[in-house]
This record gives sequence, C-alpha cells and structure tokens, in this order.
Amino acid sequence: MLAHLERPTARTPGLRQIFADFGLTYFANGLIGFIFSATGPVAIILSVGTRGGLSQAELASWVFGVFFINGLITIAMSWRYKSPLGFAWTIPGTVLVGPALQHLSFAEVIGAFYATSALILVLGASGWVKRLMSSLPMPIVMGMVAGVFLRFGLDLVRALHSDVGIAGPMVVAFLLLSASTVWGKRIPPVIGALVVGAIAIGLLGRVDASVVHSFAFAAPVVQAPVWSIGALVELVVPLAITVLVVQNGQGVAVLSAVKHQPPVNTIAFVSGIGAALSAMVGAVSSCLTGPTNALLTSSGEHHRQYTAALTFGIFGVLFGLMAPTFTGLMLAAPKEYIMVLGGLAMLRVLQGAFVASFGGGKFTLGALISLCVTVADLGILNIGAAFWGLVAGFGVSWLMEKRDFQALANAN
Repeated sequence: MLAHLERPTARTPGLRQIFADFGLTYFANGLIGFIFSATGPVAIILSVGTRGGLSQAELASWVFGVFFINGLITIAMSWRYKSPLGFAWTIPGTVLVGPALQHLSFAEVIGAFYATSALILVLGASGWVKRLMSSLPMPIVMGMVAGVFLRFGLDLVRALHSDVGIAGPMVVAFLLLSASTVWGKRIPPVIGALVVGAIAIGLLGRVDASVVHSFAFAAPVVQAPVWSIGALVELVVPLAITVLVVQNGQGVAVLSAVKHQPPVNTIAFVSGIGAALSAMVGAVSSCLTGPTNALLTSSGEHHRQYTAALTFGIFGVLFGLMAPTFTGLMLAAPKEYIMVLGGLAMLRVLQGAFVASFGGGKFTLGALISLCVTVADLGILNIGAAFWGLVAGFGVSWLMEKRDFQALANAN
C-alpha cells in the first residue's frame, strides 16, 4: 500500500550544502512565514478554545502541538525532498471545532482527531489523493487560492488606513528597497519593512506590555480520547476535507505554480501521522499550509527555497517549546504590523495566483466562480468557503466549459 508514496527525486542535502544554499532572503521568508503562523492563526486557536471552555493548560498544549510537531515535520520533509514543504495546522478545521466544543467534551473532540488521522493516513497511502488532485483543473484551484490570499492584499490597504504611522513607513521602505536593485539585494524588502515597522512601534510606544509574560516552557497535556458516534459523524469527514482538499490543495497548488513538485500522496500520509501526534496533546490536524508555503517561495532562487522552510520549521519547534513566552511577545505588536508584513510578502504571490487563474484562457469562468465563492467566506455545513469555492467552480465549469475538460482529459 505504501508503494503509492512518492520517492525524493533530489539528493538529500548535507549540512555543508544547506549552509551554502542558505541566505538572508531565505531567512527572511522563513521568518515572515513563522510570524504569520504565530499571530492571526494562534489568535483563532485561543478564540475557539476559550469559547469552548478549555483551560489555559489545554490551550498552551494545543499551541505546543501545532508548532512543535509540525515544525519537526517541516524540517524532516523539506530536508528529505530538498523542497519547501511547510506544514502547519488546518485553520478551517480549527474554526470547525468551535461549534462542536459547545456540545461535545474536549475528549470526544480528541477522539475525532484520532479518527481523522487514520482516515487521512489511509487515503494518502492508497494513492487516491494524487488522483483527485490531478483531476482538478489548476485554474479553478488557483481561483480558490487567489480568493484565500486576496484578504492579505486587502489587509495591507486597511492597515494603511487604520494606522498609517506604522504601516506607512513599512510600505515606503518596501517600495524603495524593491525599486533599488543594489539595496534590494543587500536587504530583502520584506526584512526592511519588518525592521522599519519595529522601529516605528518602539518610537511610538505601541508595544502592548500587558500581553508579555515571563519566560516559561510549554507543558503538554496528554488526554485520553473518548469515542463518540456524534463527534465522529460531525467532525471526521469535514476535518479530513479541510486537510486534504482545502489546505493540502492550496499548498500543492501554490508550490506547483512556482515549479516545485510536491509529493502529494506522501504529504497526505505525513499529514495523517502529524494529526495522530497532534491529537495526543489535544491539537487539531496537520496539513501542508497554503499561505505559509507561498511566503516561503515568494522570492529567491528556486533550488534554495527549501532553506526557508527549514528556517520556518526551526522557529516552529522553538515557538512550540516556549509557546507561552513567544505568544505574548508576538501579540504585543499592533495587529497592523502583522497585516502589513503579510500583505507585502504576499503581493507577488497574489499576482501569480491571478495569472495562473485567468492567464491561460482555460477554465476562466470556473476560476472566477471559485474566486467569488471563496472571497464571500460563507461556510456551509461547518465546512469553509474555500471548499465550496472549488465545488462551485468545478460545477459551473463542468456545465459551461466542457471543451476545457476534454482538453484536460486528453493531456492526462
């Protein structure tokens, strides 16, 4: 059954090769990817868990699991395949768990996490996931990805409107470094924006000291699962969909668009392993993340971008080990600082997603529908809009763009 798992095509790099391929650009991309993961997505976990009645220890254990375990997976996979393969956790799945915690115990939810991991493992090992991905038209998938990423561009504009004192200098620094070929090579534009923003925060006295806590290591909480038919029916299939189709689909599409060759079945299989390990400490399922991989591959030479993923993974492991400390530090910065960093880093990525959706002349109507439904951000049956964007785009294109499907079938 494991024969369907893809083997690495590139030689696994040694330490000397990794250091030779590493550089400031890749460190910057890895750092920005980490900052993105450690701010807004963490806030979602805290919000969902607090409303669900989880204790502070259970929340800290959840944060430890999603960073430490997925950081290790990211390092192992990116090193083994010499390719950027950034793993995190399913954000739509986290949102999906919120309503379930209102009427299910946390132990029942953890039981559903374990069952989800088993389902993902089987589907990845069977080879079914890769067959599904290859049958989906890439413009429709990228329409969904563009819809997900569009909010980063909009957040950049909103941040300029709401806090120009911080956002303005960051944007100016980014534009000046991007326009200068000499200085742009010495200082990556996003790093320049990051530093200038940090200086602006310090000068304006905008650090929220109330959320900065004393140094502390994480203490994972291991809980025994409780098996509940209601929890399994409500959560397992939707969680698996968010991992395999929504999250892994985004990640694979993003990496494929920049000419990487992600091992689709192996990614699904490893996501299942990560989901099982995460469930042990009360954390939601692992997945190949779309936005973070877009950040990791946003600049630099193609064959060196795996070092950005290694950087991201190392930061994830450290964050997991010291989750209480780092969470306070990250949340001490104004939200506009994070919004601007994410928006600037994603500009070229968002541009590429639109080109991949509408630049080829095929499946353009399906891509448009996929984009619109995803941007609307309306979930149905506790499943996020990104999945329904794919469904709507595929359905409309199947009815209205049959010639494009025939051309895709002939190409395969």
